[in-house]
Amino acid sequence: MILTILGGGGFRVPLVYSALLGDHGPGRVTELRLFDADPARLRVVARVLADMAEEVPDAPAVRMFTELSEALPGTDFIFSAIRVGGLEGRAADERIALEHGVIGQETVGAGGISYALRTIPVVLDIAEAVKKHAPEAWFINFTNPAGVITEVMTRVLGNKVVGICDSPVGLARRCLLAAGIHRGTDAFRDGSVEIDYIGLNHLGWLRGLVVDGEDVLPRLLADDVAIGSFEEGRLFGASWIKALGAVPNEYLHYYYFRREALDADRRAASTRGAYLARQQSSFYSGLRDGNDGGAEPAPRDPTSKSALRLWEKTKLDREETYMQSNREAAGTFERDADDLVSGGYEAVALAIMRAISQGETARLILNVPNAGTLAELDADAVIEAPCLVDAAGVRLLPAKALPDYARGLVINAKAVERATIDAALTGSRRSAYKAMAMNPLVDSVRVAHDLLDDYIRHFEELQYLRWVPFTATLSQGGSEA
Repeated sequence: MILTILGGGGFRVPLVYSALLGDHGPGRVTELRLFDADPARLRVVARVLADMAEEVPDAPAVRMFTELSEALPGTDFIFSAIRVGGLEGRAADERIALEHGVIGQETVGAGGISYALRTIPVVLDIAEAVKKHAPEAWFINFTNPAGVITEVMTRVLGNKVVGICDSPVGLARRCLLAAGIHRGTDAFRDGSVEIDYIGLNHLGWLRGLVVDGEDVLPRLLADDVAIGSFEEGRLFGASWIKALGAVPNEYLHYYYFRREALDADRRAASTRGAYLARQQSSFYSGLRDGNDGGAEPAPRDPTSKSALRLWEKTKLDREETYMQSNREAAGTFERDADDLVSGGYEAVALAIMRAISQGETARLILNVPNAGTLAELDADAVIEAPCLVDAAGVRLLPAKALPDYARGLVINAKAVERATIDAALTGSRRSAYKAMAMNPLVDSVRVAHDLLDDYIRHFEELQYLRWVPFTATLSQGGSEA
């Protein structure tokens, strides 16, 4: 089986390869194709993968591509984790928002709208290329904002697109441990632990956690000490979690504690994007062979595994500093060992591939079209909810109605997503303005007006925006396509 990764020079690619190295069953991935526009980054990642493959005789072969039309033919699954504008773009998203006094987080904040506006045209081109060169392939999206991008991709590729995120299963795993229950990660996929989770990407709530027929979440929520033992419990506090009767996704901290999160972002030495941009630059430059042309990397010492060691060190730092400003806003606390273990998006991707290609059954929290699951949203609206995956594809499992505490946020967030999509597809400045102004983290229509102008000005100068009709500023009359 062939897997192609779009964004193959990305820092998290080794996580996917690690999962593939541990899969020795029938129908496993035998060839991994890495596509990236940056050949130097591809070579760095290839060095890390080569270190990982040492002493694994059946390791998937790794091939590198800088042309999408060459990477796609014959592939069975496509995994997309691209970042249009790079981490420098994320840093600008966050910086410009903070200059206007609002949260700029790359998925839920104003920065998420900016990020989506420059990413949607690119992923539509990718979707058309997939339709042409690999029409039978399944497309697994991890590109953020994951819900928005998945919804756009389904317009071209239909039901062969599924979005993934590691937040929901990571949350469920931490809650299970806090309840004193130790189960392997397979328990979430094989259905022996049932997760009642509902919402949109980065806007969801864990409402139930059924183990051997018993919902253990009420027991956890009755114990303040247990709530304070895991990351989300410390972020939101026992009183709020007990008031909800559910555990929010970590990204809801930006909504529930907006003032505190904004204050922490303002006091931080740098934004998360700026920090990661420096960190990633150091990592890649540290392993680059010194020639950005097409030359082969310098000979590698097979005994040192220096590339893998540097990657692991950088990864640990990345995990330890994850959502650091939010933790400071909640009262400074360090992430413990259990918090550092993510939900494992690479394991989710592998479970999807094996279920579809080998007929295995997996229960996973995925981003897929609503199809009537939530009465508040139309059938095409992508939601994040429990799904059953097997050889027949991906199907949403029955879900309880949205609770009162979630309904307004979900409806509003989907309206913001839809306005963002319309703006990117049509060049409508009015839709982009609506999206920015309707975002709950942008607390003034006037701020939304000026913020959008600055985003457009910045990213048009860098030629990252392809919405050509957006040439005048809003203050010059709000031109429409």
